[in-house]
Amino acid sequence: MIKNISSKITLGALTFFLTLNSCQDFIEVEPQDKLNKKQVYRDIFDADAAVVGIYGKFMGLAEKHVILNELRADLLSPTYNADLFLQELNEHSVSEANPYANPKDFYEVINLCNDVLKNFKDMVEDNRMDINEYNERYSDIGILRSWIYLQLGIHYGSVPYITEPIEKIDDIKDPNTYVRIPFEQLIDELVSFAESLPYTDPYSANSTLVINVDGNNTAKFFINKECLLGDLQLWNNNYLQAAAHYKNVMETGSGSSSDVVRFDTYRVKYADIANNNDLAVGYLRNRAQDTYSLVNNNTQGWKSMFVREKDALWNTEWIWSLPFDSNFAPKNPFIDLFSNQGGKYLVKPSQSAMNLWDSQIQRNGFPYDARGQKFSYNIINGQPVIIKYLLKYLDPTSQIPLDEFNTGGDWFLYRATKLHLRYAEAANRDNQHKIANALLNFGILSAYTVEGETDKTNIEQTKQPFPYDFDARNGDFPRYRGDWHRNGGIRGRAYLQRAEVVGDSLISIENNLIKEGALDLAFEGNRWGDLIRIALRRNDPAFLADKVYDKLVKDNNPKANEVHTKLMNTNNWYLPFIWKVEE
Repeated sequence: MIKNISSKITLGALTFFLTLNSCQDFIEVEPQDKLNKKQVYRDIFDADAAVVGIYGKFMGLAEKHVILNELRADLLSPTYNADLFLQELNEHSVSEANPYANPKDFYEVINLCNDVLKNFKDMVEDNRMDINEYNERYSDIGILRSWIYLQLGIHYGSVPYITEPIEKIDDIKDPNTYVRIPFEQLIDELVSFAESLPYTDPYSANSTLVINVDGNNTAKFFINKECLLGDLQLWNNNYLQAAAHYKNVMETGSGSSSDVVRFDTYRVKYADIANNNDLAVGYLRNRAQDTYSLVNNNTQGWKSMFVREKDALWNTEWIWSLPFDSNFAPKNPFIDLFSNQGGKYLVKPSQSAMNLWDSQIQRNGFPYDARGQKFSYNIINGQPVIIKYLLKYLDPTSQIPLDEFNTGGDWFLYRATKLHLRYAEAANRDNQHKIANALLNFGILSAYTVEGETDKTNIEQTKQPFPYDFDARNGDFPRYRGDWHRNGGIRGRAYLQRAEVVGDSLISIENNLIKEGALDLAFEGNRWGDLIRIALRRNDPAFLADKVYDKLVKDNNPKANEVHTKLMNTNNWYLPFIWKVEE
């Protein structure tokens, strides 16, 4: 089956670098509707074109990913501009006509993945690709397919698990032909497949897929395999294995000769008080009691991670991010979704989400979390507007479009905060409560220091075996600079007071971690999965139902009680598997 891998090879923002003269080898494929294997799987450049084609098609899932994971949960609400279909998702009453409930989009990408995986096997057997090239590319597409299947399980529960290309994709709608397996079995299948892959590192630096074009390095375009392996093991309640996969990513900078790489990469570092060259919530030096001195621009501080150039500091936070380009399909969907300036303004932060940010206390006593109204959303023309996705589109001062035709942006998929929260969730469930709480609050050094002790030889470190080994020593007599000495914790970086442990440590810390995910990762496509994972683990539907109910009540939605009753039945968490065939 060799279909739709032709002109669509340049789908998505990945194509902006492939269409330049320096990259023409990637796209020397004849633009026909159907191509035979000899035309599209000749050598490594054709293999790379196939990989890029998959990611281009994958980017078409961005809007659905964010909407399904946020609007069905508690942080996102429809505006008065929202159509019936968005209202249905918000109220958990989806009709057969609802395009967001159509799983076909997911399976179109899966089917392309299956086709590419099959042909990669043929290529390595015929010596058209060497084994190392094969291992990297096969594992990449295999993990990407697993990511899509995980999303299908989260949203639909029981789904067909198909690993071979099929000729007629619409046949999937027939449950007799393609049996739907329950979510728990799907997770088992995904764990078994993903753990068997031959290569779990990012693409090597000398890979033909890792290039620099117009200041953009493509390395972060591709899914991080260890992160997805950690997620799958976390869903499977294999906490030690999950923590090990996450820790492999957290240690990316270890051993580097560069201090920035070694001490900052994925460490969630504390604020740089001297010059605010950081990704933290901070204030100008010696002016922390002045609300107007909050560092709030596109090149410094917490907000800048969503808009800054892909510089060394950006690389310390972002693990997986895909850029949209104005000149290529698919179109950036987030401007229409979120912006009331040049967009359709279809969804907004829920009142529940805004209240959550306003319930936090900063370390200077200010009664709000700056990650909320200051950095994740703004009030524009009297309306709450999600700003994370619009920082490259709107003027930072006037908040009107810089250029309505320049609709570039990013799909935010995985960053260091998410990595730390997931690792801490796994560690906490593996009875490593102190480590989990340290990463959530003020960091390893803070949690493991001994007041008044100048010799740091035997303190400021966890003294645990992998994956719970952290060395945050920071001393001068003798001198130590442990790899984790700059780790400031998630709430430390957000300049917030400690999230206290109340009652049972395991449950309290887990509640705090999920709450922190709402505060830091809001609108980035994680919330529904987080709520389902915890509710399933605890066998407690109310954990999910209560939060959705709270959103609807605060939004004055008259269906709040009805939805709460519905969500107390776990069968009602999942979308109907409605396969719509295009006319």
